[in-house]
This record gives sequence, C-alpha cells and structure tokens, in this order.
Amino acid sequence: MMGSRQEAQAALFYAFSLEGHVPQDHLLRSIDRFVDLGSIRAHLADFYSHTGRPSVDPELLIRMLLVGYCFGIRSERRLCEEVHLNLAYRWFCRLDLTDRVPDHSTFSKNRHGRFRESKLLRHLFEMTVARCIEEGLVSGERMAIDASLIEADANKQNSTPKEDWDTKDIDPTDAPRAVREYLDTLDEAAFGAASEVQPKFMSHSDPASQCLS
Repeated sequence: MMGSRQEAQAALFYAFSLEGHVPQDHLLRSIDRFVDLGSIRAHLADFYSHTGRPSVDPELLIRMLLVGYCFGIRSERRLCEEVHLNLAYRWFCRLDLTDRVPDHSTFSKNRHGRFRESKLLRHLFEMTVARCIEEGLVSGERMAIDASLIEADANKQNSTPKEDWDTKDIDPTDAPRAVREYLDTLDEAAFGAASEVQPKFMSHSDPASQCLS
C-alpha cells in the first residue's frame, strides 16, 4: 500500500535538541572536548569599547573559523551559509536553531582589526601548543616547520634599488602596512636577520618579498 503524501506543515512548538542530533563520533565532538577559549575575552578586553551596541561574540568567530579549517571551507561567505544549515556546526558554535549567524563581513573586519592588533591568533596558537605539551602529545623541545611558496605582492616596477633604500628616510606614519611590519621585524633573527642574502631591489608594497632579480 502506498503511503500518504508527505507535506511539511509548520508547527507552533518543537521538542528539539541539537545535542541529540550530533553523532557521538562526530569530529567536532572530539575537538570540542579539548577546545577552551575562555581566555580570549580577557585577551581582547582592551580592544573593545565599553559603550555602544554589543559586538559579535569573539569566541563564536573563532569556533566558526575552526569549523572552516577542519572541513576545508575557505570562503567566509560559504562558511556562514554552512553554519546556518548544518546542525553539528551550530552545536559546536554554541548557536541555537533561532540564533543568527554573523555576516561574512564580520570576519574581515575583525581579522584585519582587533584580531591583528591584539595578536589573538598567535595567542591561540601558543595556548594550543601549551595544551598539547600538557597532554603529552608533544615535548616542546623540537620544532618542525613546513613552508609554502606564496606569490609575493610585489611589483618590480614599483621598487627601489637596494643601495638607494634607506629605512631612516621612511616615515612609518605614512608607510603602507606591509612596510611598517617589515620595519618592525627587520632585526628579528627569524625574519629580517635570518639570511645574509641581500636583495637587489626593495618593493614598496611588500619589502619582505626580497626581490633578487
């Protein structure tokens, strides 16, 4: 006997629990057991105003970014759509069914604003490494680095020969962000002083690109 046709009808009340709809073996459950983001509020406290409308919860933004990294969602616009639709993502991000997902533009504003200024992502990285050492997953005595080649945002036509490049003549207040960051880290052993190779040209848009030709 053929069953009756299914037609969705809106109900006034639902007995629904996100907790019960996320499988126990889901990857996000394994991650959630070890994720502790309680310290980021104190870390960001000085970068928020004490007046005005409440902003988006920074822990929510970090949890959403973790979802994106874990499941290969590179587009922030698509990430917001996926969190809106996926029950497991909502559960991990502490969003109820009726809670709004932040607009994708919120990520750019925070990443290039208070997240960069407060060095929040470095803080989270160091906190994660410390937790791994505490759990015995790593010793903290050795380090391996995997580097990737990234095309530099540099234009040879917009550059200066090395012998004409004098950092003392640069006004940091008028310099682009890439130049200011280059000047700030010029003498660090892991950056500007890491190599004895002298570039032939210095790019005005990205001095760290080290133009050798």
